[in-house]
Amino acid sequence: VVEPSGLVIGRSTRSYCHGGTKPLHPVIHVHIIDRFSRIYLQKRPMTKDIQPGKWDTAVGGHIDYGEDVPTALKREVREELGITDCEPHLLNSYLFESEREKEFVYVYSAVYDGTVKPSEELDGGRFWTLNEIKAAMGKEMLTPNFEMEFVKVIEWMGK
Repeated sequence: VVEPSGLVIGRSTRSYCHGGTKPLHPVIHVHIIDRFSRIYLQKRPMTKDIQPGKWDTAVGGHIDYGEDVPTALKREVREELGITDCEPHLLNSYLFESEREKEFVYVYSAVYDGTVKPSEELDGGRFWTLNEIKAAMGKEMLTPNFEMEFVKVIEWMGK
């Protein structure tokens, strides 16, 4: 659990943080971009409690208690996509709030052209062109959080 500045003030379980009580908790998002400016999206499995079956940011995960952001980045990118050799760069951070949760989101991007091996916890993934993403927006295919963040990422990257 963190303050709006990102300062850690306590700890809680994932289920408590996502259960509607809304303690502010830190997460990382990593947008993986290939040399053709395509963006990798993961497919959320139908078993997820939040936004099942929708396409989402390539990597997203909670920062564990006692873990720093760089360690969380490496762990999540490796766990979710099997990538061990990319250099994520901080784009920005922001507060996100839904009806169930409140997150302090660190947003990163990384250029990567190697092999992506989605975790068995995902229903796969693929690279999307910017036009494909724009065409899918508002059609219940992408998570609302990704749609909102995508607009910001494009702005932050000057695209």
